[in-house]
Amino acid sequence: MEEKKANIRNLDYEALESLVIGLNEPKFRAKQIYEWLWVKNCSSFQQMSNLGKSLTEKLESAFYIDAIVLSDEQISADKTIKCAFLVDEKNAVEGVLIPTSSRTTACISSQVGCSLSCTFCATGRLKLMRNLTPGEMVDQVVFLRNRANNLYNKTLSNIVYMGMGEPLLNYKNVLRSVDILTSEKGLGISPRRITVSTAGIAKMIRKLGDDQVKFNLALSLHAANDQKRSRIMDINDSNNLEELADALRYFHEKTASRVTFEYIIFDGFNDQIEDAQELANFAKCVPCKINIIEYNPIDNGEFKQAKKQNVDAFASFLESKNLIVNVRRSRGKDIDAACGQLANKNKAVSLTPELLKQKK
Repeated sequence: MEEKKANIRNLDYEALESLVIGLNEPKFRAKQIYEWLWVKNCSSFQQMSNLGKSLTEKLESAFYIDAIVLSDEQISADKTIKCAFLVDEKNAVEGVLIPTSSRTTACISSQVGCSLSCTFCATGRLKLMRNLTPGEMVDQVVFLRNRANNLYNKTLSNIVYMGMGEPLLNYKNVLRSVDILTSEKGLGISPRRITVSTAGIAKMIRKLGDDQVKFNLALSLHAANDQKRSRIMDINDSNNLEELADALRYFHEKTASRVTFEYIIFDGFNDQIEDAQELANFAKCVPCKINIIEYNPIDNGEFKQAKKQNVDAFASFLESKNLIVNVRRSRGKDIDAACGQLANKNKAVSLTPELLKQKK
C-alpha cells in the first residue's frame, strides 16, 4: 500500500459525488462506487465491473480499500463460528457468528486489542494497537452475514459491538459504521437490531445522548458495588457507579431508550443475594433489562463459573423486584468464542503470500 494513497471508505456519499465530478465522471458513478464499497463490499477496484477502465485506473492511482481478510475460522459444536480477520500486515481481530433458534447475531470488534485491562477478559491482556476503521467493522458484519446465509440458511438478525476493544474509545468510527449499516444506501439494518456495549465511560455515554443515537446501549456492569467493580475493572476508578448512573439517566432522557446491564456472574465474588440487592438498587437509575452472563474461564484466570443454584437464586431475586432478567448461557466455549474469551488462545497470524496478495 503506498502511503500517498487515501482510504476511499473514509469518504461519505457526498464526498464521493464531489470526487467523481472532479474526475469529470457522471454523478451516478458515486452511487455505483458506494454500492461496491458498502453493499457488495468488494476488496479491489478491479472488481467494480461497471465503472469502466478509465475510472477504475483513476481510483486505483489515488485510493486503496481497507478490506479485511479472513485468516482463520473455527466452528463450534453448537454452530458458533469464530473468525480471525487480518486488518493489516501485523494485526488481526476476531468476530463471532452466534446462531440460536430465535436469532442470529454477529459479534464484532471495534479495536485491535484493548486498553482497559478488565481482569476477567482475555482481550484485556492485550495492549491496544489501534482503532478499527468503519470499513473494517462493516466488513466483519458482511462476512458473518454471508456465513449465516451460506452455511445455515439464516438471515442475520442482530449486531453487537461486544468483541475486542472498547467501542466508545473509537467513537467516531463506530458511529460511522452504524450509519453505514443502517443507511438505505448501505445495508438497511434497523438500528434497534444493533447494540453497542461499553465498559462505562460516562462522558461518552452522555455524548451518545447528545447525538440521540437510535441503537441500543449495553453497560458491562458486573458489580454494583464500587469496591468490587474497581477490583475487576480499572475503568471504575475514573467512572464510578454514581457517575455512570447520572450519565445513563441523561442518555435515557435524550433517547428514551432502555439500557441493558450485562452482569457476568463469578463464583464467590458477585453471585450472592446481597450482590443481587445492590444490582437491583442500581438498576433503579434507568429503565433497563439485565443479562446475567455465564462466566467463561480464561487461561490463568482467577475467577470460576458460578454454581447453577446461585445463578438461579440471583435471577429469581431480581425478578422478584420486577426487573426484566435474562440468563445467557455461553456458546462457542470449545473454540474460545464465548464472552470474554476472544484472543484467549489467539495464534499469530500466518502472513501467507495469498493473504498478503489480498491485502494489496
